[in-house]
Amino acid sequence: MRARPRVLAIVLAGGEGKRLMPLTMDRAKPAVPFGGTYRLIDFVLSNLANAGMRQIAVLTQYKSHSLDKHISLSWRMSTMLGNYVTPVPAQQRLGPRWYQGSADAIYQSMNLIGDEEPDYVVVFGADNIYRMDVSQMLDAHIDGGLGCTVAGIRVPRNQASAFGVIDAGADNKIKAFLEKPAEPPGLPDDPEASFASMGNYIFSTDALIEALTADAENDSSRHDMGGDIIPNFVSRGEGLVYDFTANEVPGSTERDKAYWRDVGTLDAYHEAHMDLVSVDPVFNLYNLDWPIWTYPVQMPGAKFTLKGVALDSIVSPGCVVSGGSIESSVLSPNVAVHEGAKVDSSVILSHVIIGHNAVVHRAILDKNVVVPDGAKVGVDPEADEARGFSVSEGGITVVGKGVTVSPT
Repeated sequence: MRARPRVLAIVLAGGEGKRLMPLTMDRAKPAVPFGGTYRLIDFVLSNLANAGMRQIAVLTQYKSHSLDKHISLSWRMSTMLGNYVTPVPAQQRLGPRWYQGSADAIYQSMNLIGDEEPDYVVVFGADNIYRMDVSQMLDAHIDGGLGCTVAGIRVPRNQASAFGVIDAGADNKIKAFLEKPAEPPGLPDDPEASFASMGNYIFSTDALIEALTADAENDSSRHDMGGDIIPNFVSRGEGLVYDFTANEVPGSTERDKAYWRDVGTLDAYHEAHMDLVSVDPVFNLYNLDWPIWTYPVQMPGAKFTLKGVALDSIVSPGCVVSGGSIESSVLSPNVAVHEGAKVDSSVILSHVIIGHNAVVHRAILDKNVVVPDGAKVGVDPEADEARGFSVSEGGITVVGKGVTVSPT
């Protein structure tokens, strides 16, 4: 029986998330709430922990206070067994400069690798929605015998130009790593599909250290994992693609198997929430065989009074729906919906108050927003934009943290 390898997981969580503004006005992208009670980072941390990878360093930089606090409160594991999830801020160990890119973030944090002395380093992003048994990808990396393995998800070839695309042979060895190519290559077993990079990598430790060191000495490099480090491995014949559709997660259904969504835009963030609330959800939060972990909300259960009702929705603890109606929406903890109010196709974050006869339609409301009696949000996107609210390309109205909506 093969000895269990030593693995260090590094989660890259320094992203600013400009396309998610105003949700990222006061918080890092991985700290953005999702699905009622979670943060975006909970999904990658749950995947790693469930897969038995429990020495995890989270590299942070941009507006990281709420992210650091969430990790410190939520992600406490058995220190007796050597398990930990620790946020690691930019430390300027190599001089008075912040991270210059994702590769530079790891290079500046090389002491983490030196302290743990792992056989393999798992490097994952912090802000995608998916389930994955990372141990299966590690097994594929070990069996492949190359320096680097990149997780790839199959996408229709006519849509692949929006992604970094992996051109691989039938043996899964990567021939080229292409950034948003005009003519994406098809797959050997499916010419109408392409492999898009998920931004998740596994490295043999010595190979990673060598690549990061060479990259740090290259003045023309952008010091980016996907843009510089991975192409370097590929050019030397040291890259392997891992087919995400081959990953078998306990409890997955046919409908949500191999689900993966990049929630990098307001429309994608909204759509991912809509994936949660249907009767047969596209992504099933209720898979207890592979749970998504987070800090348990210390509030009473949701309460419905005066014939308040919620259909095809997620309503978190602490919410009070007092005569209002909720449909196809996700409510985070401690939301109050008053009599006659209507909320549909919306994402409502914590501590929001929706007044009597108010209407919230196809909208995202950040924390502590107040929608007064009779006010409307999302009904007329042009009017919302004129009031200073953000409106996405898909017509989703977004109200920033702490705003009191003016009556219409």
